[in-house]
Amino acid sequence: MGRILFRFSAAVSMLFALTAAGFAQGAATAPKDIVIANNANFVSLDPQDTNDNISFSAEKAIYQGLLGFDKDMKLVGVLATDWVASPNAKKFTFHLRKGVSFQDGTPFDAAAVKVNIDRLADPANKLKRHSLFDQVEKTVVDNEYTVSVYLKAPFGAMLNNFSHPGAMMISPKALQDYGKDIFKHPVGTGPYLFKDWVTGDHLTLVKNPNYWGGPVNYNSITFRSIPEDGTRVAMLQSGEADFIYPVPTEQLQVLAGQGGIVVKHDPTVGIQYASMNTMKKPFTDIRVRQALNYAVDKDAFIKVVFNGIAGTATSCLAPNTRFYSPQTPYPYDPAKAKKLLAEAGYPNGFETTLWVGTMSVSIKAAQFLQQQLAMVGVNMKIESLESGTMANKIWNVADPKDATIQMYYGSWTPSTADADWGMRPILGGTMIPPKGYNTAYFQNKEVNADIQAGLDSADVATRKAAYEKAQKTIWNEAPWIFLSVPQNIYAYKDSLQDVNLLPDGTLSVYSLN
Repeated sequence: MGRILFRFSAAVSMLFALTAAGFAQGAATAPKDIVIANNANFVSLDPQDTNDNISFSAEKAIYQGLLGFDKDMKLVGVLATDWVASPNAKKFTFHLRKGVSFQDGTPFDAAAVKVNIDRLADPANKLKRHSLFDQVEKTVVDNEYTVSVYLKAPFGAMLNNFSHPGAMMISPKALQDYGKDIFKHPVGTGPYLFKDWVTGDHLTLVKNPNYWGGPVNYNSITFRSIPEDGTRVAMLQSGEADFIYPVPTEQLQVLAGQGGIVVKHDPTVGIQYASMNTMKKPFTDIRVRQALNYAVDKDAFIKVVFNGIAGTATSCLAPNTRFYSPQTPYPYDPAKAKKLLAEAGYPNGFETTLWVGTMSVSIKAAQFLQQQLAMVGVNMKIESLESGTMANKIWNVADPKDATIQMYYGSWTPSTADADWGMRPILGGTMIPPKGYNTAYFQNKEVNADIQAGLDSADVATRKAAYEKAQKTIWNEAPWIFLSVPQNIYAYKDSLQDVNLLPDGTLSVYSLN
């Protein structure tokens, strides 16, 4: 039986650290009990019913999946030691790690995996992460430590779905004992055990003395929910916290130059863009869409909106995404933008409206775009919408022809770190609202065919070629103004070990080698 290992090369990026002069690396004593301060409240401790990164960050210390992502979003085996994918991407067989038990003593084996996959695949359970496994036809226990998952149709991105934190394994006994209350009684195979959770205040985990993976760094980890940016910064400065995230760009100078504190900003797998409704004039014309890409100075956008801490978008995918293929950037060229607009029949520009959320950084981005487009004659109005109102205006439209959206500023982070989830939900022809997030209403037969070709095979070379073609076509067709790749900004004491904020925005508190 041949082993098919799917590897993807994450872009190697420079890590930037702001440290104090005279800072002595490793001088501090490593703590045994640490505090991590984040900006939001925990919602759930059931990974299969979780849809926020804060909750996933704690869950990943308790639970583990068959596969996972290392700190560079490379796919690695965790509870599976080996895996085989059929050429048609419809059968995935996993050989499991032996000698592993859940934290309640329940053996980890193929039967436990089947319980978890069946739970995720059943729509009646109404789990938030059901979509990761909605294509599962059946899960078969081949023997005690081998399990096969059969799909209804080919899905070449399935291994990345198995790597998603939503696919982590829960103790079957705990599922039986707690039922729907499993979200507050987590039991996994990970290095940390659940201790307590006070909603809106803290969540504490303690070392799992029976962890199968070797030494555990900390006796306890306490997550604190601190929504105010300045308070998180002050906690790190005073020693009340050991790790804080996120750190807003305007707070960087507060921490810069302080001994014993490291500040980092690393590329994410996300992308920021302004979509244009390609079903409505003037955006039906490719020259108009390309013109708006030439009209925006991306370097200035990053400097003004993100204080220079972001990367320039060079595809509809971020560089850390599997099968990313860089394109030649649209240079800042207002003269060319005006020429294209004139050729398209808009020598004096046109009027349009951009929908944007209420976050200050998003509004700042919209205002920058407004100023840039005005320089080529495009009068873009800004309509800032609360999330519920925005959702209603976008997704409560039955017929795409009735959609009132013209332009939309947003971002997308493919949580599976695969090109499929980086393109299909937001640029696939079957994913226009209300079915998906394709706010550009972009429908291109070649792109649709390439996206499907990437799903129909488990062969890496086939998938790579398909997604490279799709990215090239999307870049040329320009359904978006391609803007930037956001970065995760975080800070911590230099004595910390193996605490990393991953490109998908989730925290990891131990290493996956």
